[in-house]
Amino acid sequence: MSTSRTEDRTAPRPAGTSAWLPVAPCTPASCARHTGAARPPLRAALRLLAGCGWVLLGVVCAAPVRLLPRGPRMWLLRSWARGIPRAFGVRVTVRAHPYARGTGGELVVANHISWLDIPLVAAVLPGRMLAKTEVRDWPLLGRLAGFGATLFIDRDRLRALPGAVGTVATALRSGSRVVVFPEGSTWCGRGRGGAFRPAVFQAAIDAEVSVRPVRITYGTGGAGAAAFVGDDPLTASLWRVVRAAGLTAEVRVLPSIPARAYAPASAHGEPGRRELARAARAAVLGSDRTTTRRTAVTARTATTAPGVTTARGAAKAPAPTALPVPIQAPAAATTARPPTPQTAVASDRANRPSASVHH
Repeated sequence: MSTSRTEDRTAPRPAGTSAWLPVAPCTPASCARHTGAARPPLRAALRLLAGCGWVLLGVVCAAPVRLLPRGPRMWLLRSWARGIPRAFGVRVTVRAHPYARGTGGELVVANHISWLDIPLVAAVLPGRMLAKTEVRDWPLLGRLAGFGATLFIDRDRLRALPGAVGTVATALRSGSRVVVFPEGSTWCGRGRGGAFRPAVFQAAIDAEVSVRPVRITYGTGGAGAAAFVGDDPLTASLWRVVRAAGLTAEVRVLPSIPARAYAPASAHGEPGRRELARAARAAVLGSDRTTTRRTAVTARTATTAPGVTTARGAAKAPAPTALPVPIQAPAAATTARPPTPQTAVASDRANRPSASVHH
């Protein structure tokens, strides 16, 4: 499988899926393989028991933990999520931006490779996950998702999309952190992944909150051992993870992107949510460039980072970073015309998965 332009390839669509849903070209046979050292079967079995036992402990304790005040509850949630990859034998490294622990509503977006992505993000930036409605019916995990105040979206009903965007926007306005994997499907991590579906970014624009990109990478033999793609059974993925000796995961929390700067449509009428989705994806990919007009707009505003300010006409750059986007900044009075209202609608280009605006 090519590692250069994975996102441009097409894949056979499984029967019964909607035409606008994203489909990754990754398959278990071509992507989900571990080429490094392997644990002996007995040690791997012990890791599997430890990991499943830790997950089960979270399910059992979820109900009483909900009764605790927010502070202790969030601490327990992060501790439990942090223990999941460790119990399965995955070593985790977290690299967080200095101002990533903000308060208030925030849309967290990350690339999606594995089921491990969920506890990895929850351990660093716990929040309300956006998940497909089918997750409700999953054994144990469906119940756990319900306890976690997960926001569910019916991806098979295109007309339900505006309502789902409104639900996410309401949660963001209330001060909740919402976690989304906007590729809409898992990718193997060898290439550049899939396009970020712009619909959910409209919620961030409507709620006037920031978007927090998060980059997840897996090491030791590539992401093959951790990849959970295509029709790969969960049991096979679990066994592959515990067999992979030395499997590592890195979570890099990146500077935020002010969504309010993307409220006006572009000069040629393109909705700001698409530009925002591209900017977030470029950040996650570590791209050295952005294709939007928004960077110049936000560069004229003061940043929220202490001691870092910008002056009109001569911006002082913040500390060097791999990102082409600025640290979170209020964008008031940066445009001469009032914002053009935008909505995520079913008429957006939804006929091709690679061009879909929908999550």
